[in-house]
Amino acid sequence: MAKKPRIVIIGAGMAGLTAANKLYTSSNDLFELFVVEGGTRIGGRINTSEFYSDRVEMGATWIHGIKGSPVHQIAQQINALQGSDKPWECMDGLLDEPKTIAEGGFELNGSMIEPISTLFKNLMDFAQGNEASKWCSMSRRLGNKSIGSFLRKGLDVFWDSCKDHEELKGYGKWSRELLEEAIFAMYENTQRTYTSAGDLFSLDYEAESEYRMFPGEEITIGNGYSSIIEYLASVLPRDVIQLDRKVAKIEWDRCDSRPVKIHFLDGSFVLADHVIVTVSLGVLKAGICNDPGLFSPPLPSFKTDAISRLGYGVVNKLFLRLNGNRKPEELPSLQMVFHRSDSELRHKKIPWWMRRTATLSPIYNNASVFLSWFAGKEALELERLSNEEIIKAVTTTVSSLLSEPHNEIMSDSNSNGFEVSFVDVLKSKWGSDPLFLGSYSYVAVGSCGADFDTMAEPLPTDVYHHHPLQILFAGEATHRTHYSTTHGAYFSGIREANRLLQHYHCVGV
Repeated sequence: MAKKPRIVIIGAGMAGLTAANKLYTSSNDLFELFVVEGGTRIGGRINTSEFYSDRVEMGATWIHGIKGSPVHQIAQQINALQGSDKPWECMDGLLDEPKTIAEGGFELNGSMIEPISTLFKNLMDFAQGNEASKWCSMSRRLGNKSIGSFLRKGLDVFWDSCKDHEELKGYGKWSRELLEEAIFAMYENTQRTYTSAGDLFSLDYEAESEYRMFPGEEITIGNGYSSIIEYLASVLPRDVIQLDRKVAKIEWDRCDSRPVKIHFLDGSFVLADHVIVTVSLGVLKAGICNDPGLFSPPLPSFKTDAISRLGYGVVNKLFLRLNGNRKPEELPSLQMVFHRSDSELRHKKIPWWMRRTATLSPIYNNASVFLSWFAGKEALELERLSNEEIIKAVTTTVSSLLSEPHNEIMSDSNSNGFEVSFVDVLKSKWGSDPLFLGSYSYVAVGSCGADFDTMAEPLPTDVYHHHPLQILFAGEATHRTHYSTTHGAYFSGIREANRLLQHYHCVGV
């Protein structure tokens, strides 16, 4: 009896489990199928957890647009959207309007915020390919390489058009230009968490317009994002998914009957006709730089060049439990505006890594758990710090911002301050986790959207090779227009499953 083709999928995240689900349900038991996962759980960068009886998402949080999203379709199908008996992460609708507080305890009103908010939105709309004709001539004239440079040039144009604005009064030592720049930086810091680019000057300008979102609102999943993963895995036989199987090396381009040999850290190995690699771009970057590398022989240069050029950043979430002595409604949702790093007016006890986070909000209205987002160097620093250091820093920052305005921003204390404290924290650690080494991909300056297409190309490239389609690649970093998203990972899993189904003359959809 002829052996079934053996397909091994590396990684039990969205891409890997989508591919496994598709192959198993569409092949009429044609394949011998395995999913090997280096961790002790399925889900990858989807990880629904719990913190003080509140369900929270440590990784993927949002369905980015509900019209056409396969994630939304699955969530509807399994009744996961409103499956919880309590809300979390905005599931009870939009939170109350945040208070925007500038360093020194100054609450900013709409007349101060809205012009800068509108400016930033219009600039990003234009960069992303939406109509904003006001910026067309500037963009062509200045020749932007990065989103960061484009945004800052836009701010300069705004200031040139507002030279006759009256001086700012009632905000202590803040000048109008310093305050407007700090508000603009707050929106830049939010954009950093959207893209995972630690510095927007490393985010490519030309490629930004290729990124696509689905229309409709962005929502969270009532039963938790992990419910999508559990649904995809539920159709697979029990022995298909193997946990705690860390891959050490992938040997390919061999001439024996099973062309790919996967070595595991425990010394075991498995032979396969086809391997779908769904590990993160961060793991691939490490795999081509380390010696010995992940692949033997090494990947061809066209593949390693794309891996090297593309950006891959770190975004972490910080959840904090409010001290029970305070009622949740006493601490509002905050937008935080800080003096720039070289300003002498900075409060000396606010640490550098807090100064590039933009918000601190309850995860739903009147929740006792608050959430803040961090990107880049600040996200990595958060991973290094102890819970006690984090609590002290956030408490100091929030108490300072909610103090009544005072003249000496550099003073050690403010007796009229609003004292707030937190009692526990929960944080993600995507940057230091060896199974991920970061959060999601972006198009870095020097890269382009075509590099995502290169990432998706299977190996070997020679279609006449005796053993074609030895290594296939899936994951969010292999989708040109939906990179960085769970639905991009989903689409990539379907793509690679269909590639193999068509290779064996099955019907792929």
